Amino acid sequence: MSLEQLRDEICRLNTELPRNNLVAWTSGNVSGRDPDSGLVVIKPSGVPYEKLSSENMVVVNLDGMVVEGKLKPSSDTLAHVYVYRHRPDVNGIVHTHSTFATAWAAVGKPIPAVLTAICDEFGGPIPIGAYAKIGGDEIGQEILRSIGSSPAILMKNHGVFTIGRTPEAAVKAAVMVEDVARTVFYALQLGQPDEIPPEEVARAHRRYLEEYGQ
Repeated sequence: MSLEQLRDEICRLNTELPRNNLVAWTSGNVSGRDPDSGLVVIKPSGVPYEKLSSENMVVVNLDGMVVEGKLKPSSDTLAHVYVYRHRPDVNGIVHTHSTFATAWAAVGKPIPAVLTAICDEFGGPIPIGAYAKIGGDEIGQEILRSIGSSPAILMKNHGVFTIGRTPEAAVKAAVMVEDVARTVFYALQLGQPDEIPPEEVARAHRRYLEEYGQ
């Protein structure tokens, strides 16, 4: 994929966030890394989603410095590039404040593995990271410290970050985090759901990775 194609892709994937009710107003962002050049395409800061275009996506290097684009990049840029620098397997990152998942983050609780959907997509409970300041690389540091093998993490008092081998995989994880966060919240209103045993979590996750889809 060329850098131009990546800009198109990141613009399109950013518009998936409001379409899936994961963001309000201008909050949230999607970024993607070009594996060949190492450059990162990210949403511009504070621009309404309906006004996004491929042309106003911002290209930064792995130090977070703008190399293409006239607008300021997302305020989460330094967190994104910190993760990219330290996780060569990651080429897509998403940040949202989606309602139900962020409610779990607000109380500092991980989402337990009580659904097969959690086993499949996340391979275990969705972890909670410690509070970290916005604007520098502190969030990126805490993501790396606490995310483990999960594609998603809830950052305490903040929101959701997801990672993926591709930007689309990271967006899918963000959609799934909110879906299971909502379901588990409602389940807790009915009673205490049973957690799935770790060995079954691992089996289900492996089956999903190896057998699901075309």
